Amino acid sequence: MKTENRDNYILLPSMWNQNCFGCSLKNNSGLQMKFYTTDSRDSVVSWLTVPDHLCGWSNLVHGGVISTMLDEAMGWAGLIILKKLVVSKSLTVDFFKPVLIGKEIRVEGMVNKINNEREAILQGYIYNDENEICARSSSLVSLFSLETIKKMNVMDEEMFKDMEKYIDIIPIRKS
Repeated sequence: MKTENRDNYILLPSMWNQNCFGCSLKNNSGLQMKFYTTDSRDSVVSWLTVPDHLCGWSNLVHGGVISTMLDEAMGWAGLIILKKLVVSKSLTVDFFKPVLIGKEIRVEGMVNKINNEREAILQGYIYNDENEICARSSSLVSLFSLETIKKMNVMDEEMFKDMEKYIDIIPIRKS
């Protein structure tokens, strides 16, 4: 990648001991994305090199994998910036340039607009090693508190406890 000062970024703790394709460090078939933020908490960033087994053609990253990386970054943005769990209602992806296997990329997620207490629009970008935008996404998401998620019974107790600890250790974004 072009020279980028990563000193101001804070590594976020690995989310939980689940098997998430996007961010679990224990899923050997997944992306194993690590996320970072800054003191301003206005976006989340992941630098990664997509492994060979996730290609589309030859040395191109599969479009579904590109969409997954963007969705993952936007989900983390909801968690870090809004301190809410998010579920995508819709996801659009625009592809501009190829994303290549074996080359480091930067994936960013951020909040574009908060519609109300239960809905927001998130945005994501993928940049290549020349800092060019390769893909852009937008997602309309539903926002959920941990209490609501617990009532919905969509998360097992172990994951809920891990998530509860995780949200508690992340400071709210400074204004």
